Amino acid sequence: MSEHPSPAPEAPESPDPVAADPADTDGPAKPVLTSAGPLRPLDAPEDPPDLPFGRPGRSMRNHPFVFGFTAALGVLTAWWLVQAVVSASSVIILIVVSLFLAIGLNPAVEALRRYGLPRMVAITAVFFCVIAVFVAFGLAVVPPLTTQSTDFVEKLPQYVRELQDNPLIRDLDERFQILSRLQQYVTSGDFGSQMFGGVLGFGQVLIGAVFNSLTVLVLTLYFLGSLDSLKKMAYRLVPRSRRTRASLLGDQIIASIGGYVAGNLIISLIAGVATFFFLVLMKVPYALGLSLIVALTDLIPMVGAFIGAGVASLVGFFVSPTVGIVCIVFFTIYQQIENYWIAPSVMKSSVDVPPLATVVGALLGGALLGVVGALLGIPLVAAILLIVREVIMPRQEQS
Repeated sequence: MSEHPSPAPEAPESPDPVAADPADTDGPAKPVLTSAGPLRPLDAPEDPPDLPFGRPGRSMRNHPFVFGFTAALGVLTAWWLVQAVVSASSVIILIVVSLFLAIGLNPAVEALRRYGLPRMVAITAVFFCVIAVFVAFGLAVVPPLTTQSTDFVEKLPQYVRELQDNPLIRDLDERFQILSRLQQYVTSGDFGSQMFGGVLGFGQVLIGAVFNSLTVLVLTLYFLGSLDSLKKMAYRLVPRSRRTRASLLGDQIIASIGGYVAGNLIISLIAGVATFFFLVLMKVPYALGLSLIVALTDLIPMVGAFIGAGVASLVGFFVSPTVGIVCIVFFTIYQQIENYWIAPSVMKSSVDVPPLATVVGALLGGALLGVVGALLGIPLVAAILLIVREVIMPRQEQS
């Protein structure tokens, strides 16, 4: 038998340079990373039909650019809100004053309702009383001011002659030519233009004051009519578990503010009546107008009483120095009686605020918002003290 040669061993196949690495063929193909994100492999399944525009890329939520842009946008929004509040500060003050007056007049409305009057009828009656007070003040103050201004203009040449006859004024005029310079300034065009500008400025202030007063009256009427609905809407913003307690505290705060306003009005009324009878007794002219000025300025905490007393005493000095001195003595004694007897007796059942807190509230409110802040400072301090006493202190005792 012939021997067949054994077949030669097959040579190993040369490695394909294009073939993938064996370590890569064991598992799924690794995606290729690019600047636009991972590149989808060719054998990857197609996008599902609910993503017609492809799969979304990776989120940029933590990207530094997004963080910086969001922070800058927040700063710009906060700055815009601050500028908006500053621009609308005068309107906001009118709204706050109207709401404050509505809360202060609400006890009078509730008192009329207890007599069986409907709420709208009670609001109308109280509102007409407020308007009557403003009208009475205007009728009592405007005619005397007009009369006094006319008398001053008519007697101005006489006052100039009296100044010229005065030895001291004559000596000063000879040295410095005061009267001649004054006459030259009055006859020049600068005086007329400045006077005209001053009249225009005074007219603008007067028109603004009338407009603000009418705005406050209208807003007060609206707030009085919708005070119950406003309270219910505000209480609904509180979680249900705390709504009952919040409503009780809110009603107590509103009652405190109303009691403060009512008590302050009573104290001012007493001051006006006492001033009227005193000025009539001393035969001081325009007693009704001066007593109304004293009553209105007495509403301003701390400094209002001194302003009204100063105006009335100044008019008393025009009558005679003796009458002016007697006016000063009367107002000094009356202020002591009001501070230590009348005000504590009236305010003891309305606002329970320590004297130090009253002074601090009036000073801070006056520094922030002027006269309006001084008026709002005391009831706001009463509200803060009530919250501290009923909410914060019990919570601190439990911790």
